[in-house]
Amino acid sequence: MKEKRLEILLWSIAFPGFGQLLNGQVIKGLSFILLEVILNVNSSFNMAIVHSFHGNIEKAIEVTDYQWLMFYPCVYMFAVWDAYCQADGECPPYTFVPFAFCAYSVTVGLIYSPLFKVGGVLIGPVWLPILFLLPGIIIGLFVRSLLLRSSRSPS
Repeated sequence: MKEKRLEILLWSIAFPGFGQLLNGQVIKGLSFILLEVILNVNSSFNMAIVHSFHGNIEKAIEVTDYQWLMFYPCVYMFAVWDAYCQADGECPPYTFVPFAFCAYSVTVGLIYSPLFKVGGVLIGPVWLPILFLLPGIIIGLFVRSLLLRSSRSPS
């Protein structure tokens, strides 16, 4: 991975829209930043993060507005993918697939976060979706490899 692409990927992971700003896409970057702030504020996600870090998972679940937070994984992963793909100009084939599968799996993790326990422990709307990133990455990379292989093989 080229250094510029890695830099843009990491800044975009830190805050959606920053990668677009680094790519020189100011309007798109500011739009993602505004959308992220709107979703974050309306879902009370920052408070859920604070409560989760303090170990108060029940309070994190209580303050979370799931109707708003459900939009967050898809917007977040799309912004990260877009910034990554636009870095260095050419986007490798099927790069979107792992990002899309991450969005799906994190959304599923979010849906089950008020109920699902890991080792008998409720881990809530921050940690469970993060855990659900792993299957999204694995499945997405696997599906991408299948797509790449099928596109290379003669029909």
